[in-house]
Amino acid sequence: MHTLTANDAKRNFGELLLSAQREPVKISKNSKDAVVVMSIRDYEELEAMKADYLKHCFDAAKQDLAQSNAVDGEDFLNAL
Repeated sequence: MHTLTANDAKRNFGELLLSAQREPVKISKNSKDAVVVMSIRDYEELEAMKADYLKHCFDAAKQDLAQSNAVDGEDFLNAL
């Protein structure tokens, strides 16, 4: 992943947009990573993967509940 400073990103914004179409670009400010700029296609794919993962988690939880494979939350916390 290519990294730019915030000043370089500001100065070369058009180049930043072109680079982000090919791969995500990390932008740092004051020597700390601040943000990642990515193409809309990559962003939408990432959001779809997150939604699929959440759906999988909910489906697994529903299956556990249907099989009575669950624990009481208070008992679980007390056991910790």
